[in-house]
Amino acid sequence: MRVVLQRVKESRVYVDGREVASIGIGLNILLGVGIGDSEEDVSKLVEKIVHLRIFEDESGKFNLSLLDVKGSALVVSQFTLYANTKKGRRPSFELAEKPERAKELYELFVKKMSEYVPTQKGIFGALMQVYILNWGPVTIILDSKEL
Repeated sequence: MRVVLQRVKESRVYVDGREVASIGIGLNILLGVGIGDSEEDVSKLVEKIVHLRIFEDESGKFNLSLLDVKGSALVVSQFTLYANTKKGRRPSFELAEKPERAKELYELFVKKMSEYVPTQKGIFGALMQVYILNWGPVTIILDSKEL
């Protein structure tokens, strides 16, 4: 699994012009599921994300986690994180998991995140507009196979 974490002041998701999710301070999480990803990948990523110290303490150092700041998470499915651009000019997505299995793992990820922090989500497979007010900016990329 791959994620792009963005520390945000706020984030919202719209589908067909209607807001379907929103958070204040926390993390916008773009989540891609790759072929062969499992429940273990979900658990590893969730543990890493909720404890990752990317929020500043009173002296401006990255010492606080999402848990410490009592932040929220907004999870958006993003199969394009598995884009292969080695050949030609059009990306291929053969490394992305099939939608049915990807949705299972996406929903499990959201459920496990919600055990730690308030968690909102986009609509899996929908065409979404994602508003991200990146704070910092701070953007971190994680891959469960590298943890």
